[in-house]
Amino acid sequence: MSTPHNQAQVGEIAQTVLMPGDPLRAKFLAETYLEDVHQFNAVRNMLGYTGTYKGKKVSIMGSGMGQPSIGIYSHELFSQYGVEAIIRIGSCGALIENVHLRDVIIAQGACTDSNFAHQFELPGTYSAISSYDLLEKAVAHAKEKNVNYHVGNIIASDIFYHFNQGTTQKWASMGCLGVEMESYALFATAARLGKKALTLLTVSDSLVTDEQTTPEEREKTFTAMMEIALEIA
Repeated sequence: MSTPHNQAQVGEIAQTVLMPGDPLRAKFLAETYLEDVHQFNAVRNMLGYTGTYKGKKVSIMGSGMGQPSIGIYSHELFSQYGVEAIIRIGSCGALIENVHLRDVIIAQGACTDSNFAHQFELPGTYSAISSYDLLEKAVAHAKEKNVNYHVGNIIASDIFYHFNQGTTQKWASMGCLGVEMESYALFATAARLGKKALTLLTVSDSLVTDEQTTPEEREKTFTAMMEIALEIA
């Protein structure tokens, strides 16, 4: 069985998938940390790999950028490939002063400016949250590894180049730690399908100080987040 976006056959993908936005980060992570690696997908260059980490079967696959993209891939993984948990490992922009470059954010929940949840026809506003057992394990491993981490809400935005320059400050005023573009759709999809999801983010740039990392650093050096995700997979 395959889908329009994934050429994998049933059984090629592990029950837990680590999902960076960048497929090249998936390739780097698989080649660096997994043993007996097998590439299961290359459709649209959205690379996917399965291997073992400390004896556990783990898959890693890119999601692309934005909620429509991760909505497609997470839905297919959950509903057609028997995946039980997806851990997003991404980058984000820090929104508040005490969240610094390369800090790790463990997303407790995701706010959004997206209309993604309208498909569920809910009579109100849906609060998209992560799976607590995954979050609890991530916090424990972050402490164990002495990682500088933060737990809280993020904003998953549909807009990268926002013409309203005050938008991020408004989300910061509500306590959002960082801004990215995928987690609300991931959390909502997991909830609707009775699955688990978590987001770990490394701060790649700060909207407070204007500091930023390079694309190569984002691809290959955010290893603390990657190692936490592998430990809880």
